[in-house]
Parts: sequence; C-alpha cells; structure tokens
Amino acid sequence: MPIHNRSPTPEMPSLYRNIYSSPLGNLLLEADEKAIIRLHFLKEEEPTHITTLSPLLRNCIQQLDEYFSGELKQFNLPLNQSGTPFQQRVWAALQDIGFGKTATYGQLSRKLGNSKAIRAVGAANGKNDIAIIVPCHRVIGADGSLVGYAGGLWRKKWLLEHEARYGNGQQILF
Repeated sequence: MPIHNRSPTPEMPSLYRNIYSSPLGNLLLEADEKAIIRLHFLKEEEPTHITTLSPLLRNCIQQLDEYFSGELKQFNLPLNQSGTPFQQRVWAALQDIGFGKTATYGQLSRKLGNSKAIRAVGAANGKNDIAIIVPCHRVIGADGSLVGYAGGLWRKKWLLEHEARYGNGQQILF
C-alpha cells in the first residue's frame, strides 16, 4: 500500500500518520483533525518511517503505551471509521466488551437484536479498521475457539492473554 502525504484542501482534511512499534509488530496509526480513522498491523515489507504527528496521535500513542503496559483498560479517543449503520452498531458493541472479556458472534448478534445476524456480525467485525482500540480481537467462536483476525490468530491470542493477565482473571478458553 503506497503511503502519500497529502496537502489538505477544504474537501480533504489533514491526515496524520505514524508508525507505532508494539509488542506485536509495527502498527500504522492514522488520524484526521478530529478522530482516529485507522490502526492496523503493518506487514514487514511496508514502510516504517512515516511520522506526521498531531496532538491526537500523540494521545493515541500514550494510550497504546499504557494499554501494552497493562495500565489502560479502556481507550478514550475520538474514533471515525466509514461503514454502514449496521457496521457502526457492531463496532459500538465491540467497544462494550470489557477488557479481559470475550464475546461470541452469537452473543453480539443477540445484543444487536437479531440472533440470525451472526454472519453479518462476523463480516462487520472483519471490516473494522481500528484494531485493538475497537477490540474485534475479543470476539471468539461459540465453542471458545479463536476464529478470524485480520492481524493473524497469533496476535489475537497474544492480545487476549495480555488482557487476561492484567484484567479480571477471566479464564481464556482456547
């Protein structure tokens, strides 16, 4: 994915990008003037020298540092990712899954008022562009197994074990 710095125009707000070195590899953080719009795991071949910081990205980096050290249990950042109204509802529901806890796709679909929407919930979960902060890693299979994670199942396992270590002691089932 080529990364370009762009000049803002009235139609196109400023875009800030930074690479964050996490215990799970490099993360690309992106924000506009008002909100975090993307956080995703970089592949090794992707560039790692991008730095266009804003106060919002500095705050995001501080909160990620606190999360990875076990001090932060809930992010407090403005977020904005494009999606359908249903996807927005799923992403909001993901943020209601507490630190150190998990939910199944079925539980999420029931919470959203449609027990038959399990696959749609899974698809929306997979379209989440703000990893970790919108904790799609906390969604597991009905049998407690690890299923689907854009960052790789090994990262999902690491994140869940990290949260179990610093969380409420909920036993991880996988």
